[in-house]
Amino acid sequence: MTADPRRRIVCAGITTLDIIYGLDEIPTVPLKFRSTRMVTSGGGLAGNAATACARLGASVSLIARLGDDAFAAMMIEELERDGVDCSRVQRCPGHRSPVSAVVIDRHGERLVVSYADPDIPSDAGWIDEGALAGAHAAYAETRWIEAALTLLPLARDAGLPSVLDADRRPDRPEVLALASHVGFSAPALRDLTGIDDLATALAHASESAANVFLVTDGARGAWYMEGRLVRHVPAFDVTAVDTLGAGDTWHGALAVALAERQPLDRAVRFANAAAALKCTAFGGRKGMPDRASVDRLLAGRR
Repeated sequence: MTADPRRRIVCAGITTLDIIYGLDEIPTVPLKFRSTRMVTSGGGLAGNAATACARLGASVSLIARLGDDAFAAMMIEELERDGVDCSRVQRCPGHRSPVSAVVIDRHGERLVVSYADPDIPSDAGWIDEGALAGAHAAYAETRWIEAALTLLPLARDAGLPSVLDADRRPDRPEVLALASHVGFSAPALRDLTGIDDLATALAHASESAANVFLVTDGARGAWYMEGRLVRHVPAFDVTAVDTLGAGDTWHGALAVALAERQPLDRAVRFANAAAALKCTAFGGRKGMPDRASVDRLLAGRR
């Protein structure tokens, strides 16, 4: 699909190389196991979100850090093949790129073992307003918190909608006030609030917030705040084959919808549809849908 310059999105955060193995069950004992299938694919929150945006028709730029190894070249090649601009991906000499080993069971659930170079430079001071030139929305996440703390205020000052993927409780809680829309994972919101019920937790977390808080919970759908009211948008009913990258797809799709100025209820439903379709294919990022597939699901035409 040709990228639409009318919806340009800038994503900042981590991108990884995922080695994905299929097993009947996720191992619970230290033995050797034979995988039924294996895929090597790019991963990482921001890398996946950027790919999701590109497949949904947006023009996308990625801001990230990688090592100077062969893995970095593989990741950049794959991202660029999907149409992601990687001109702002920094290659850091003497450092290693992040890599994950992922096990997917027959129900689509996953176990992830990841490695990230602890010494790779975290400074994000080189991200400036030029990164957002011509942009219609921004995305950041909490795994490279310095980038989120830099990019999100720039987006706010430029009057752009922005999405923060809070897949875990952030080490710097002030970041939660910087994005126009904060999407929590269910575990992150429960960790933040200490409240198990997600609707109650969302309302509690939003009490003093001036921005929009949302939370996703897989097959149970998503909740978002509309003023002081909690709204629920059900998930689409699909058979899950692989949930790896579903949350990243959801946040990328939300950024696309916000760039298009979709109303929030439609934007969340759009994100739910994209995430559901991703779950129907094995291979992490490789299963992310294109725009036509999402539009068909939204129209009830699988």
